[in-house]
Amino acid sequence: MHAVLDNMGLRRPPYAAIAITGTNGKGSTTAMCEAILRRAGYKVGAYTSPHLIAYNERVRLDGRDATDAELCGAFERIEAARGTVPLTYFEFGTLAAFDLFRSANIDIAVLEVGMGGRLDAVNAIDPDVSIVTAVDIDHVAWLGSTREAIGREKAGIFRAGRAAICGDPNPPAIIAAEAARIGARLLQVGHDFQIERSNTDWTWRSGERLRAGLPHPSLRGDYQLYNAACALTALEALVDRFPVTQADVREGLLSGVIPGRFQVLPGRPMCVLDVAHNAQAARSLAATLKQQRIEGRTLAVFGMLKDKDIVSVVGPLAELVDRWYPASLHLPRGATAVQLVEALTAAGVPAPAQTFDDVHQAWATARRDAGEADRIVVFGSFHTVGDILAALGKA
Repeated sequence: MHAVLDNMGLRRPPYAAIAITGTNGKGSTTAMCEAILRRAGYKVGAYTSPHLIAYNERVRLDGRDATDAELCGAFERIEAARGTVPLTYFEFGTLAAFDLFRSANIDIAVLEVGMGGRLDAVNAIDPDVSIVTAVDIDHVAWLGSTREAIGREKAGIFRAGRAAICGDPNPPAIIAAEAARIGARLLQVGHDFQIERSNTDWTWRSGERLRAGLPHPSLRGDYQLYNAACALTALEALVDRFPVTQADVREGLLSGVIPGRFQVLPGRPMCVLDVAHNAQAARSLAATLKQQRIEGRTLAVFGMLKDKDIVSVVGPLAELVDRWYPASLHLPRGATAVQLVEALTAAGVPAPAQTFDDVHQAWATARRDAGEADRIVVFGSFHTVGDILAALGKA
């Protein structure tokens, strides 16, 4: 990455950058940072992954997805600059985002780390502010099997002398240790910044700085307040260069949305789409579902990748789901419906009467089975939710 960035003159980009990592919450935090900054009038670039329907979703230029022509032009410039340096799919995409942000003359980039942090392609440039949202077990083959090991990878995006924000209320000890080791300025939720909740609004506080009467984010779930607080703390760290008003914050929290994060489709029966694919995300999904009052049953359409801990994902939802619709994902990493049934059984759930060859079949059957008072929950993978959104023609 550094070799190609040097060849392209992008090692030290002409725009500011916020880097965001975390087991869960990094996409939501990216969306809120982007929305608030754009509401304040700044030209913002955002880089996220994975995409739900079209690759173009990964690179946003001042609120719009990059076009095919823009992306292909960036890929051509990267191919010309890389020489004999081999690049992965994700490295090509990350370099394309950096290149397009320069071409678009953006003021600030909001960068979602792909996986981990320390060795992620996004970490090839130096962010002005770094955020770690939440740390839990996921991607164990690459990041390690403990929160401490995973936390070390995520703390790899911290930089000496710069704000390093952690929104996990119970972080692994390595987060503070790594910040101290390199001389980053750690800002920890519950210590350096606080969240004060009420039924109608909430308050962010950091030292003498206060933002009160804030609306709850349009992204649903109590855990989104931690993500929102991280976004506000990051913007406070950049206040000398990128000041934002209270109105900017309010409007940004209300307009910062991202598909597939407890996304509720209009109409009846209620349909909820959530990309939850690890244990922490499943617990958050279960908690938010419990807060919803419904008169009928909960039907679950789910497909997952076979390298995930499927049992730990279905476990938190077992007592909430009345009928399961396990569907195969036809990908090299996709789990079969039979493997999903095995995981359900291991989690103590009776084997469902029917399995499905793909997500579309499971979705169609659940729609036919559901009454108006019921609720359908689609979860387990970006691929699962993306397939439904593509079929519905929306994102």
